[in-house]
Amino acid sequence: MNPIRTAAVAILLAVTLSACASQIDAGVTKEVGTPGFLWGIWHGFIFPWSFIGSLFNPDIAVYAVPNKGGWYDFGFFLGITVLGGGSFFGSKKSGG
Repeated sequence: MNPIRTAAVAILLAVTLSACASQIDAGVTKEVGTPGFLWGIWHGFIFPWSFIGSLFNPDIAVYAVPNKGGWYDFGFFLGITVLGGGSFFGSKKSGG
């Protein structure tokens, strides 16, 4: 089988399986003070430092549970990709 075709099938299978994932109800709440969009942005931005800290201290988490669901997830994604640099640093061309 062609390597490109094999990779495409693997990616399609991974995407199909990930579509079945869901967040448990205990992880999503609408209570006052529950992390939402803005906290998601902040947690995404500090992710690298949170991850390093979590390796040494079990009380440090990189993701807040419970949270407000999709908006927190979206903020977390934006924090990691936009504020955290994301693909921006890899896209810079070297001078020359």
